Amino acid sequence: MTASNRANVALARGTTRLETVSAALAAIQHQVRLDGVGRVLIKPNFVNTRRQLATTHVDAVRAVLELVRSRYDGPVTIAEGPAASSAEAGFDTFGYRETASYYGADLVDLNTDETVPVCVYSRRMRPLTLYLARSVVEADYRISVGPPKSHDTVVVTLAIKNMVMGALVNPRASGANGGRLRITDGFIRRVPGWLQHSRLADWSRHVISHPPHGSSKMAMHQSIPIINLNLAMIAGSVWPHLAVIDGWRGMEGCGPSLGDPVDWRVALAGTDALSVDVLTTHLMGFDPSKVGYLQYCRKLGLGVGDLARIGVLGGIDPNEVRRSFVPHPAIERQLAWRLAGVEKHLRSCSV
Repeated sequence: MTASNRANVALARGTTRLETVSAALAAIQHQVRLDGVGRVLIKPNFVNTRRQLATTHVDAVRAVLELVRSRYDGPVTIAEGPAASSAEAGFDTFGYRETASYYGADLVDLNTDETVPVCVYSRRMRPLTLYLARSVVEADYRISVGPPKSHDTVVVTLAIKNMVMGALVNPRASGANGGRLRITDGFIRRVPGWLQHSRLADWSRHVISHPPHGSSKMAMHQSIPIINLNLAMIAGSVWPHLAVIDGWRGMEGCGPSLGDPVDWRVALAGTDALSVDVLTTHLMGFDPSKVGYLQYCRKLGLGVGDLARIGVLGGIDPNEVRRSFVPHPAIERQLAWRLAGVEKHLRSCSV
């Protein structure tokens, strides 16, 4: 998890999603070391459990399982904690049950897991305790698999954010109401889009989602500056050992759930999750230095965050696949994430 001088990331193109993700994994398979590993955890992205474009396609997970099972016969868990619904619904909707059975993997809803407290900050920079799924924290080898998407708060959501936000629990998410209080549903349905990303919305989320009984995921949204800081503070506890970006189809515009498809037909993979996210951000047409949580992860030494020190494997010129994803409409507000004197807060606070 400590940054070295350089990192290599695989970049692949193919004729199918499965072939493309498999090619990216093949290019970095020598980096994947599973000797002595007790449990592998694969974390897809089910930001919702209805729209395939917003979630991890099962073929991307199948490619990962092929690599894992070629060199490891121990326990494998496919685990996710959706923001406001049961993971079981996603496993059914997106065809995960048959794949899990074929590869001998368990399916786990992280929102029902035992928890581990972690300390972050509130919007007023006071210590705030949130809760992580124990299965993620204690996994011996964590694999993040998901699509590249624009985001409504932090510009992009990729491998690191997928792991952090999925590990935060929402105890209500497996209930009949989908994990949201009725007042929250009413708020989301009735207010205009610009207000959903206002400071009033940030405050409202905090009030109605206070842990431990509320959603730690929603409580992360204290403000744009604070969520960027908190993502980096938590990342070290659930850092991906392998990051896989399935860019067969990405999302632009109103991500991470309601955006438009981007037929990109690429995949990236690497064992330095920060370098994978930084390179993907660049290839999506965004400036990684303007994505707050990626810069904080770099300051913490969690990986290689300098494009000049990231090598590209796979024989593809990155310039050939670079394209400009349409940002979220709230992009200008998202870029205002910097906090004065934040370095002293980067290290974890006391729980």
